[in-house]
Amino acid sequence: MTPAGAPRAPRDGAPVRVVRANEASWEDLQTVLGRADYAHHCQCQRQVWADAAWFPMPFEERSFHLRRQTNAGDDAAPSTSGVIAYLGDEPVGWCEVGPRAGFRRVLNSPVAWKGRAEDKGDPTVWAAVCFVVRLGYRGRHLTYDLARGAAEHAAAAGARAIEGYPMTTRPGTEVTWGELNVGPVSAFLAAGFREVSRPTPRRVVVRLDL
Repeated sequence: MTPAGAPRAPRDGAPVRVVRANEASWEDLQTVLGRADYAHHCQCQRQVWADAAWFPMPFEERSFHLRRQTNAGDDAAPSTSGVIAYLGDEPVGWCEVGPRAGFRRVLNSPVAWKGRAEDKGDPTVWAAVCFVVRLGYRGRHLTYDLARGAAEHAAAAGARAIEGYPMTTRPGTEVTWGELNVGPVSAFLAAGFREVSRPTPRRVVVRLDL
């Protein structure tokens, strides 16, 4: 795999670069999440805490947890929870990725585990659970770069495998961005993931053994 941070195919003349979140600034991460979009309000905490704890959690607390999880701006930090994509010098995308056992919403999801029997708490299995592309930069297939970057980050951290839980889309059917924050199936498949199961007509479980 290409090391995280290596340039990828250009978009409109600018190369796409994916780095670990701690190698980016907190300001760049917040730029990607926006100021009024769903991603801004969530601060990527719903997957971590699950609905019961997430819904009543104040915004300031969500932001505090994200900053602690990512160690954004501290390139010497021993761990970080995601990757950030740059188009040239502009921060344009984010993927939340880390050990699967750290995402309570995944652990509690009947969709993720339908027809599967394995140790949910296995720390060597990671998951890419949320994708955000900055407003103004959507429609450029940046989720493809983020999915590859997430897999490379997991591999570099010693993960044995990485999973995703994307949704399928139908031609001509409008899907809100909030629904697609789990990522499109095509981005995972292009990064080398394989389909594990289709627990619902719209949801697919994919996995890449590292």
